[in-house]
Amino acid sequence: MGRKQKIVNIAVIAHVDAGKSTLVDAFLSQSGVFRENQEVVDCVMDSNDIERERGITIYSKNCSIMYKDIKINIVDTPGHADFSSEVERIIRTVDTVILLVDSSEGPMPQTRFVLQKSLELGLRPILLINKIDKKDQRAKEVVDMVYELFMELDASNEQLDFPILYGITKDGVAKCEMEDESVDISPLFEAVLKHVHTYPNLNKEPLQLQISTLAYDDYIGRLGIGRIYKGKIHEGQTVAVAKEDGSIVSKKINQIFVYRGMKRVPVTEAESGDIVVISGISDITIGETICDPKHPHALPMISIEAPTLSMNFLVNKSPFAGRSGKFVTTRHLKERLEKELEVNVGLLVESLGSTDGYKVSGRGELHLSILLENMRREGYEIGVSKPEVIMHMEDGKMNEPIERLVVSVPEEYAGAVISKLNIRKGMMVSMSSKEGFAKLEYLVPTRGLLGYRSDFINDTRGEGTLVRRFETFEPYKGEIPQRTNGVVISQEEGVSTPYALFNISERASLFIHPGTKVYEGMIVGMNSRNEDMIVNPCKAKKASNMRSSGNDDSVKLSPPRILNLEEALEFINDDELVEVTPDDIRIRKKFLKELERRRNPK
Repeated sequence: MGRKQKIVNIAVIAHVDAGKSTLVDAFLSQSGVFRENQEVVDCVMDSNDIERERGITIYSKNCSIMYKDIKINIVDTPGHADFSSEVERIIRTVDTVILLVDSSEGPMPQTRFVLQKSLELGLRPILLINKIDKKDQRAKEVVDMVYELFMELDASNEQLDFPILYGITKDGVAKCEMEDESVDISPLFEAVLKHVHTYPNLNKEPLQLQISTLAYDDYIGRLGIGRIYKGKIHEGQTVAVAKEDGSIVSKKINQIFVYRGMKRVPVTEAESGDIVVISGISDITIGETICDPKHPHALPMISIEAPTLSMNFLVNKSPFAGRSGKFVTTRHLKERLEKELEVNVGLLVESLGSTDGYKVSGRGELHLSILLENMRREGYEIGVSKPEVIMHMEDGKMNEPIERLVVSVPEEYAGAVISKLNIRKGMMVSMSSKEGFAKLEYLVPTRGLLGYRSDFINDTRGEGTLVRRFETFEPYKGEIPQRTNGVVISQEEGVSTPYALFNISERASLFIHPGTKVYEGMIVGMNSRNEDMIVNPCKAKKASNMRSSGNDDSVKLSPPRILNLEEALEFINDDELVEVTPDDIRIRKKFLKELERRRNPK
């Protein structure tokens, strides 16, 4: 039963910012993937521009390394809760997971989720306590917390017998004991090989390959990525595809790729145990099994979590439409969303029944805002409505999504945070205090968290951290107060002047600089009171025989609050839209004319 290649598949899982991508960097650099003179950036797997800017992993990615005579396929997974469905699918393709936990923070809500999914699939994790060089590290205490988490999640005796390592992934160091001297991550490599067996030789069995991820190539179309559980797959092979509805269809494989280092390399055949990329099946989707036509045995389908949040993506109809974007029509919008559906299976796109646009549903605000950010960078102009939580009906009763919130704030700000979360129908689960910081755990309706992040930053002076993830569905909690402040609305089109903005700023906080082009119905600030205020931000100081009109150079304005895409989406109310263009993000009323707004009140 000899084999040409021994294969082990591992996934790196953790809460956001625990060090997953830096660990994968260490794996790649210490296994000789890069040339000696090659310039390598940090978090090399985070290749997407937005991933680099935000310092988060959005898309799961594959790479492979050779250690001794064994090929190790590595999957770097997202840590943010909005992309948790990707993690859930990916860990089905691996033999073990490396669970990273911060030596100071300990297990976080997303840690619980990814670990639970791993345990349910029967995997035996390896624990790596990361960032042990922190001044406030409490590695031994964190290990006990992880043990408690394993027991809460009903881990088996075999799963509870997990190896524990300690590391500083940014330095590429792992060790078996805190006191050990180590210069690389070879102790982690050895722990992986000791903990899991290489994939058994099932090359002679009938083919079984399940698709866990999708990709798209402009030249060869849709790509399916998955693990070969049994048999071999050949270039040009005719296969049977087991669909979700139970039907079996005959298809032909065009090309096969495997991972070598970070590159996708074409091969003529691939063996059982390996993670492969296949082309040629234009309608392949997640969970479908590619089988031997003579033995079409399908694996259980992979369930994809339902969307929790929706927004309307509308054609931009503002007076400035088409000034900076290349793609501005309904047809352009439809084509782009259809292309996104090729790979983004957590997304749902529905027609609004008119030519205005589409209702787009996703896993959370970040999931949808990343799509919007990509679209604006590609040259699209879109009007976006306020995010709406998707309710579920069970036994004739309306249920809504509830999220678990973990907040860490300086103790002097805890009262303000508790007050705001109580107003938003939150229920406190626990509260503890350590070294001047309060740690609060809440269960809050998703509706109550829309628009809360900016309040949280203001209440904690930017010193608090807030982590959230979906917990369950519970009966509808009743009305939750929305934004209480009114907005400042421009009454004409033109260019804002310092003179006008200075007068407005006495009663409102501004969103624009002097010299900004504005139009009627555009929101230029937030009123200090609860009603909307209509102003003329283009008003200029008139010249007289006593003064010239150019004397407002000496006007001193406070810096305006410039909203990014997420902040703008959180800020708007039901009668407002965010205008997303390649060079600007504006907020406007749905009805631009004052008369129309009076005819169509909130």
